[in-house]
Formats: sequence, structure tokens, C-alpha cells
Amino acid sequence: MQGLLISATVLLLTISAWAEDITYRKHIKPIFDSKCGGCHGQDSPEYYAFKEEKDKWIAEGKGPRMDTYSHLIFFTAWPDTGALMRRLDDGKAGKPGNMYQYLGSTEEERQQNLKLFKDWIGNWILKRWKEITKEELDGIKVKY
Repeated sequence: MQGLLISATVLLLTISAWAEDITYRKHIKPIFDSKCGGCHGQDSPEYYAFKEEKDKWIAEGKGPRMDTYSHLIFFTAWPDTGALMRRLDDGKAGKPGNMYQYLGSTEEERQQNLKLFKDWIGNWILKRWKEITKEELDGIKVKY
């Protein structure tokens, strides 16, 4: 009987976690701060400054700044559509993104964190702005 009660409790918690909306504040920001912030934090250059002197910034171990909601949205919907998805993708449908490896110290942790990012974004597309359809763009959720 006790085993049944434990199983039911675990199932209930799992179902409620699935029903929970994934938000930037509660789910994505903590992952970002621990896994990505060292290279993409407040000391990193804005996107256009990074592009102008990309080699310099990479030599310093910095990528474009992404440490706020508005900075991160820049790399999901517009103007650098799909950049976040392309870089974090695990490559199951092709080549893995160059930042996937930083989502965790184990494959299990990387997959868990990737799932949170995918659930947060909604429509996980690897396309660029000129390739994306309005319907695909409408599927991007990115709740604050």
C-alpha cells in the first residue's frame, strides 16, 4: 500500500510539473546564470559590438550579451532568429550546436536543460529570419 501511495505521489508531482508553464524568471534565468553567464553575461558585448570585433571577443572568452530577458529574446525570435536554438540544439536532427556541451556536465543534465529551453521557446526552429514563416514565428512562446 505504501508503494502505491508513493507511486501516486510521484505521478501527481510529475503531471503538475508538465502542466507548469516554463518561464524565463523561474526556469531559464537560473540555468543561464549557472551555465552561460560567464561568457554571455553583463560584461559581454552587445550583439553588434560583438559582430564588429568577433575575433577579439572570442579571444577574451566572451560571446554576445544574453543575460537579460530582452537580450535573450533577440536570439530566439528577431532579429537573430533561431540563433539560440541552433547553438543549443543537441543535433538529433543534424549537427549539434556549439553551445550544447555547456548545458550541463552530463548528458542527462544537458538533456534536462535543453528540454526546459525547448518548452520555454515552444516552437524550436533552427531557421533564420529570412526562412521562417509567420506561423512558425507565432509558435515561439518565451514567457517572461
